Amino acid sequence: MSVTGIVATFKIQAGKEAEFEATFRDLAAKVKANEKGCLLYDLFKSKKDPQTYIVMEQYASDADLAAHGNSEYFKAAFPKFGAVVAAAPVIDFFSKAD
Repeated sequence: MSVTGIVATFKIQAGKEAEFEATFRDLAAKVKANEKGCLLYDLFKSKKDPQTYIVMEQYASDADLAAHGNSEYFKAAFPKFGAVVAAAPVIDFFSKAD
């Protein structure tokens, strides 16, 4: 079993930060309630740039990550995120180092 980590960096339109955070909180609640293989799913806001956020994710396996991406609530959140981002997110994938 391979632990997979993700760091997704989002740049949000000025004035849309609260909307982005509310959408993330709603999605995170659904992830935490339904995805036992999701070990970490948290949002962090940059101290230097209030429009920059990162989402840190950790999954017990690649299958758990795939299930997350295929969930209806994840797919439903995409248009909401799309309405507030200033650019496409930068997504980096990681494997756990032993």
